[in-house]
Amino acid sequence: MSIYAYIFAMALTTYLIRVLPLTIFRRPIRSRYLRSFLHYVPYCCLTVMTFPAILTSTASVLSGGAALAVAVFLAFRGKSLITVALSSSAVVLLTEALLNLLHL
Repeated sequence: MSIYAYIFAMALTTYLIRVLPLTIFRRPIRSRYLRSFLHYVPYCCLTVMTFPAILTSTASVLSGGAALAVAVFLAFRGKSLITVALSSSAVVLLTEALLNLLHL
């Protein structure tokens, strides 16, 4: 197949994903259950896309897990985004240095 066929197929797919909900749901959704479900879909998708990257983007899964634990703890404590990001980055650096020192 040519590259243009692939581009057309992807354009059609992304277009249908955006247009079908507009054509199917013409009136506001009144179901509380469905509205609450749709409210959490973006958060769920973002979590599913980023969680594996958090653990595998470092040299060791241990440093990614430690950074994740620190980030979740600080986020629940209400710290700012920059504080959470810098702290978890520092934890990755410290954990990687400690693992290199211990030769793990």
